[in-house]
Amino acid sequence: MSVALRSWTANEGPKHLIMMVWVAVNAYLFWSTFMLYFSGAQYYYLHKMLGLGLCISRASASVLNFNCSLVLLPMCRSLLTFLRGSQRVTGRRVRRLLDKSKAFHVVCGVTICVFSVVHVIAHLVNMVSFSVGYTEEFPALNVAQYQGQDPRILIISTVPGVTGVLLVLVLFLMFTASSYCIRVSSYEIFWYTHNLFIMFYIILMVHVAGGALKYQSNVETHPPGCTHNNLTSWTNHRAAGEKGAEFSGGPQKVCQEQARFQPHFPQTWLWVSAPLCLYCAERLYRFIRSSAAPVTIVSAISQPCDVVELRMLKRGFKPRPGQYILLNCPSVSSFENHPFTLTTCPTGKNETFGIHLRVLGDWTSRFSQLLLQQSNSSEILPMMQQRRYPTVHVDGPFGSPSEDVFNYEVSLCVAGGIGVTPFACVLQALFDDWRQYKLRRLYFIWVCKDLQSFYWFADLLCGLHERLWRDNRPDYLNVQLYLSNTQGLQSISEERYRFLSSRLRIGRPKWKLLFQEIGRANQLKRVGVFCCGPKGISKTLHNLCNSNPHSGTAFEYNKESFS
Repeated sequence: MSVALRSWTANEGPKHLIMMVWVAVNAYLFWSTFMLYFSGAQYYYLHKMLGLGLCISRASASVLNFNCSLVLLPMCRSLLTFLRGSQRVTGRRVRRLLDKSKAFHVVCGVTICVFSVVHVIAHLVNMVSFSVGYTEEFPALNVAQYQGQDPRILIISTVPGVTGVLLVLVLFLMFTASSYCIRVSSYEIFWYTHNLFIMFYIILMVHVAGGALKYQSNVETHPPGCTHNNLTSWTNHRAAGEKGAEFSGGPQKVCQEQARFQPHFPQTWLWVSAPLCLYCAERLYRFIRSSAAPVTIVSAISQPCDVVELRMLKRGFKPRPGQYILLNCPSVSSFENHPFTLTTCPTGKNETFGIHLRVLGDWTSRFSQLLLQQSNSSEILPMMQQRRYPTVHVDGPFGSPSEDVFNYEVSLCVAGGIGVTPFACVLQALFDDWRQYKLRRLYFIWVCKDLQSFYWFADLLCGLHERLWRDNRPDYLNVQLYLSNTQGLQSISEERYRFLSSRLRIGRPKWKLLFQEIGRANQLKRVGVFCCGPKGISKTLHNLCNSNPHSGTAFEYNKESFS
């Protein structure tokens, strides 16, 4: 397939540019720090003792400092949401970059793990070098107390060694529990282990304050490699080398005093303090916001295919269509917060907002039991007759790519199963008043395994279709429903859902033909492609957006992903 440069530039260009800058900064930090410790006058004796282990350990530490400061910023949800909603601050391209914050968080996390391994290996070599290269001439420079001391004793008897072991353990738990299989099978394990980042940063602050590696503080009065009458043969041997002559600027100089060594000020504190304070302030703001106004559960309705529709009410809660919230239920777990896309936003006529949650996993199972126990789940009771629901806290709302559906003249929304939830709120907003938005044509593709899943929003789809017919805009909405389970003859038989029955197809969409049709119908336009569904569908759509043969139509890919 021929690559459409316009589509590729829109989808991949800014992301690759940011990544190139990020890689360049990491490479610069690694190389500049490596050369500083390799040839810096203040590290002459330390480098002679430790060799390349010193250079690699410090160079990897610089990369770790940089990424430990960056990894927190993509998780400042409220800040990112503010930037997304500020039309004067960010354009569409910048907002699409902000939507990739989770991916950047993962990249920084993986980089931290990789360079932590390099850092640990280099320091293990340093411990051996401290033991083997011990000299009584510079006892303040050496961590070892005598030559041949067991390096393992050096690790467990020093602050950097003990905290380093703890950091490796915490990082290992966080990294392994972040794997896709664990996040899907047991989200609780991922959630609790990932919150060990608090302990990680506390230990990190102590780790860098250990002062195991020291620099020479009196280079002017004691040039590296200089000779002194009181110095031992070890120093004279070192001073006789070529590097000593290089540092002394030619002929060897006489030392005016003994070399003095002292630890550096912890550079990690300077790197991490500002992002860490920003993140903590943001979390405090979110905690106060979520706890200030109580949340009232209006109704909980059991839907087909193990889905529960939850309607809530919160004073001062003003989300935008396409946003999501974090839901906390202390009766299930006081610490866990789970993301759910809003399927209904408050309006002037109705102040409630709603979500649809799929019962999948321990947390959603326990939460749905609390919502539906001893109640007629098919009936919405009046406010005064409602049963007592569990207490819930709502954090948010937070921005997502689906907000930009309205910012294109033509949008393609593709949903897989419960992935329809980001677009349900969009459809509801169009039903209320489609004229106020820039959007002039919407392609809506929904793929499900079970026919009953289409009933979640059947009334909404049919109502919007009828509204557009009354407004003489039948071409505004193009709906295609696909039932991927081909076993048995299935159809939507209800008369009131005749519109959906006519749009139902058995099998999977032919994506390439679909893109060709949209491209021919929307020449020289930018089409926003929004996807929330399985990885297979997402990958296919992403590739088609970058390789669209209709070069006159640019397809901009947007993937829904909770941070």
